[in-house]
Amino acid sequence: MLILIPLNPAQEIAAQHEATQWALVEFHEGVVETTQFFATKEAIDAPWIDFVILLNRFENYLEYMEAGSMVLVVRNEKHIDEILEAFKFKELDEVGM
Repeated sequence: MLILIPLNPAQEIAAQHEATQWALVEFHEGVVETTQFFATKEAIDAPWIDFVILLNRFENYLEYMEAGSMVLVVRNEKHIDEILEAFKFKELDEVGM
């Protein structure tokens, strides 16, 4: 499955409009297989993204939901490694309509 996360230069989650890079993580059976970084989300050429992880539920997330992605938000996690660990153990919150 593919996970998209907006990040700052320190690889910490950032608001979408403040993101300087976007991480596209391939996650399979509890293991990170690959992580690619892109300058913009438009540069990502993936036909389907399973999950988008955002900073908070006040971010604009409708475009992701309309595309069929599940949107999650972090609780206290900041760094990409902490976020992926929380994802693995289902410790992120789901955004609902």
